[in-house]
Amino acid sequence: MGLLDNPIFFYYICSMNNTVWINGTFDVLHNGHFRMINYARTLGKLIIAIDSDSRVNELKGENKPYHNQFERQYNLLSIKGVYDVLIFNTDDELIELLEKNKPDYFVIGSDYKNKKIIGVEHSKEIIYFDRINFSTTEILERWDINKNQML
Repeated sequence: MGLLDNPIFFYYICSMNNTVWINGTFDVLHNGHFRMINYARTLGKLIIAIDSDSRVNELKGENKPYHNQFERQYNLLSIKGVYDVLIFNTDDELIELLEKNKPDYFVIGSDYKNKKIIGVEHSKEIIYFDRINFSTTEILERWDINKNQML
């Protein structure tokens, strides 16, 4: 029996020819992020694009992100199976990155169903990952409550 006769090995070799795309802020990483990343990396070579610091500040308000873009990039690159982490400033830059990388799969949270997804037309298939009830905002609010109770 050769290696290609082994269905697990065959699946692994086939999936590594695929490029998989995720994008987002990825500021305060939580269980939901890790689950989506772990799922996406089983589909092929995982590329994650993150919003630049100025874009996060513009979209989510002052004092964000908590971790700068290079810390976020480093944290994500430290996760097993992440091939590359790219940084973008604008919708146009995001679209350019998608055009350049031509992902086979665009993995995004199920909360984006029926919403406009920038650049999705540049991937072959979109996969909605069932959102797990974890929210960075909720986690940080709990931390603030706990911190205030300790003071």
